[in-house]
Amino acid sequence: MAGHVDTSKGLPSHPERATLEGKNKFLGFWFFLGGETILFATFFGTYLGLRNGVADGPAAHEIFSLPLVFIMTVILLTSSLTSVLAMFAMKKNNFKGLMIWMSVTVLLGLAFLGFEIYEFYEYVHHYGLGFSTSAFGSAFYSLVGLHGAHVAFGLSWIIVLLVKNARAGITLTNAPKFYVAGLYWHFIDVVWVFIFTVVYLMGVGG
Repeated sequence: MAGHVDTSKGLPSHPERATLEGKNKFLGFWFFLGGETILFATFFGTYLGLRNGVADGPAAHEIFSLPLVFIMTVILLTSSLTSVLAMFAMKKNNFKGLMIWMSVTVLLGLAFLGFEIYEFYEYVHHYGLGFSTSAFGSAFYSLVGLHGAHVAFGLSWIIVLLVKNARAGITLTNAPKFYVAGLYWHFIDVVWVFIFTVVYLMGVGG
């Protein structure tokens, strides 16, 4: 049975796609990702159209702190690397390695969210940029906040997997779930690279 494979006897080289269920999860994920891509593209387009509408509020170049955003970027990209290491461990039947690297991914993701909450706090309380301050403020918080919500969702997803499979070992049932969660995390990282470029670098550069 696919759900009762003993990892001590070895798993296929690609356990995440070794069963029909795994292949269906993989295919369904890409359909889901297509919708997510369209959603973010819409928010990016809205931001680009409204980013100069500052009204009486601060402009992007007046509030953005590239050192802070750079730290956030390094943290999130590092978490993408640790999720890759987790997938390598899974393919080698290294359950302990999978759990450790996915746990590190969660810790880095939480650190990223902490910095983002701090960033929003600074913008609101020190610069007076609220959601309704200007069109720029609304577009900025909507786009970056949407990404933050996806990070929170991704973290919740991974944490649930870690808790539910803490003693299960690697099976043909949970391998696709970890793999798809890892792909979702990479998607979040790619979106952040675009946010870093379109929102922050373009904002500071005018």
